[in-house]
Parts: sequence; structure tokens; C-alpha cells
Amino acid sequence: MRPTGAMHLGHYHGALKNWVQLQPQHECFFFVADWHALTTHYEEREVMERYVYDMVIDWIAAGLDPEQCTIFIQSRLPEHAELFTLLAMGTPLGWLERVPTYKDQIDKLKDRDLATYGFLGYPLLQAADILIYKANYVPVGEDQSSHVELTREVARRFNNLYGRSKALEAQFAAALARMGKDDARYYDKQRKAFGETGSAEALAKGEAVVRKAAGAGTGTAAVTEAAWLDGDTELLLGHLRGAGKSILTEPQALHTEVLRLPGIDGTKMSKSYGNAILMREEPADVTKKIRGMVTDPARVRRIDPGDPQKCPVWQFHRVYSDQATQDWVVQGCTTAGIGCLDCKQPVIDAVIREQQPWRERAESYLSNPKQVHWIVEMGTERARTVARQTMKDVRSAMGLRY
Repeated sequence: MRPTGAMHLGHYHGALKNWVQLQPQHECFFFVADWHALTTHYEEREVMERYVYDMVIDWIAAGLDPEQCTIFIQSRLPEHAELFTLLAMGTPLGWLERVPTYKDQIDKLKDRDLATYGFLGYPLLQAADILIYKANYVPVGEDQSSHVELTREVARRFNNLYGRSKALEAQFAAALARMGKDDARYYDKQRKAFGETGSAEALAKGEAVVRKAAGAGTGTAAVTEAAWLDGDTELLLGHLRGAGKSILTEPQALHTEVLRLPGIDGTKMSKSYGNAILMREEPADVTKKIRGMVTDPARVRRIDPGDPQKCPVWQFHRVYSDQATQDWVVQGCTTAGIGCLDCKQPVIDAVIREQQPWRERAESYLSNPKQVHWIVEMGTERARTVARQTMKDVRSAMGLRY
């Protein structure tokens, strides 16, 4: 997560709750993405340190266990930046420009100058963050799947460029020579197009020309001066897809349940919008904020019936209330049997009840900041061990271990 300071309920139900559930099932790496924060907030250096540790405290308060998972800070591992740089050498510019969130963020953050290399390259830095730990899975919502797919493409291209031996390259060249000059040039064009864009059309065209050559080679007409060999078809189909030694692991998106809570004004919950309920907010402030939440605009008076589907408070009920309470809300709202303050009270009680253990767990870390620093330090060293081994593999593959 990018360090934005203390977490709010949207962060918890959108991602953090899933992290807590994943840690006993997998070897998990969770890090503070402070370099990513600088891609859009590169002028806000004064608050970065406080934001970093406030966020880590919320992670631990929510249930992340440093004994079960690895918690660290991105910028403490220069290996991330090195892999980012090396991947950049072979990553097509068009891949970065077509990431959906790139243009979306430029449109939304018009108050910031995002015409920077750092912002354009942040999806590749994100790929390096994942690939350096040879991750099998990345827990994301559906809207982040494009980032995982880019990461897969980057890994596939790297393996294609650097994962083949000289002997295998010679086999590819010999098979292409048996294909014929025109078909070989066409095949190579489609192979490069698929490698750079992942185009299904390019893959299909490349496969077609290979099968054409194989069919001609086994028929009456000679393909070239040399006869087509039995293994040439599978060899070139593998070459087309970028077959080679797997140096970097292609991760899979692990789609987790994402519950989106609105802010108290009904829009997306965000501290920058001033509409968030923080994870460790004081009960009196929670009560005041929820009591002041906007509701169905049709309920101007107490006697006016409403529609829960048009009320932001209903989204909280869907997360916090049992079925009996939800039924009570629907019945009372649509018949004007209950008022909006009546409807909000069960949400207030449930949120405060959920927050209580978070505040208690956070207290010891707030009173002893060095304890948090030590947890991050230990996690950073564990992460460094894995990252350094990956970089040895990468440097060796790229011919940089001299």
C-alpha cells in the first residue's frame, strides 16, 4: 500500500481484511510502497515518515502478524529499483501507456504535474515489486487485474529475451531456415508482435505459418532446400510464445472479495475528501460522523418513505449488520416506520465494536515506536534475502555477473 497515513474503514474492508486472512495460508510479503507514493506526491517529503509508521501500526492492529508474514519498506531495498531499471531496458513504451489507471489518474489528479518518467513507469516498478519475490499470487480486486497482467507480460518477455541457451537459439535458427525466407520473416514479425503486445491475432498468425510449413514439409512439395524435421513444429510454436528458462515467475491474480464502503457524504471514502472514518477513530467522533451521514434524498421528513438502495448508510448495513437487522432496516425505511437516526444506530454500534480491539492492539506500539521500527527492520532483512537471490539470477541471465 502507498503510505497515506492512518488507514480508514475503506482500506480495511477493501484490502487489509483479505491480507489478514491470507497470511496463515501463504508466505506473504506486505510492504509500504513509499516510492510509489512519490510518483504522485513527490513534493510531500515532510510527512512521509509519519505516514509510513502510522500505516504499519494500523496493519498490525488489524491483525497482520509479523511472525506469520513479512512487513517491510520498499525504499529500504534498492534491489527493487535495480530490477525496475533492468526490466525497463526491454519493456515496450506502449505497454505502460495502455495501462488503464495511467490515463485515469492523469484525469483525476489534474492539480498535480504527472508528466514525469516516474509516474509513467510506476506499473513497471509495481511489476518489479512482485517479480523480485517470484510471487505466485497477487491479491487484487478486479479493477487491478490489468496490473497483474502487465506483470505477467513483463516476466514472459524477460524470460523470452534472457532464458534461452545458445544451443536452443541455434535450433531455432536452423528450424527457421527450413521454413523458407518469406515465411521465416513473417513468422519473426508475428513473434515480436506477440512478445511486445500479447496480441492474440499475432499469435494465431504465427501459429498458422508454422503449421503451413509443417504441412508442406510432410507433403509432396519441398518447403526449402532442407527437409522439415519432426520436432520443428513444436520448437517454433514454443519459440513463438517465448518459451525459455523461467527466470522470473509469471504471477496469477488472486481475486479477493472487495467491499467498498462509501464516505459519509456518499462518495468514495478518502481522507483527501474529508469523508473518511479512520480505523482507530475515537467513538465520539465515529458517532458524530455516522449520525451526520447523508441518506436517501427522498426522505426529507420523518414521515417520508425511503429506498435503502439509494442510501449510503445501507452499504454499511450490508457489511456490518446481520440479516435480521437488514430486514428491519428495509421494512422500516420503505414504510417510514423508522427514522434515519434509528437506522444509523446499529451501524454506529457495530463500527465501534469492530474498532475496539484495533485501538487496544495499537496502544502498545504508539507508546513504544521503537517496537514498530524493529518489526519493519526484521521484515526488511527477510525480504532482502529473497530479493538478493532473485537479482543474482537476473544479473546472471543478462550477462552482468562479471
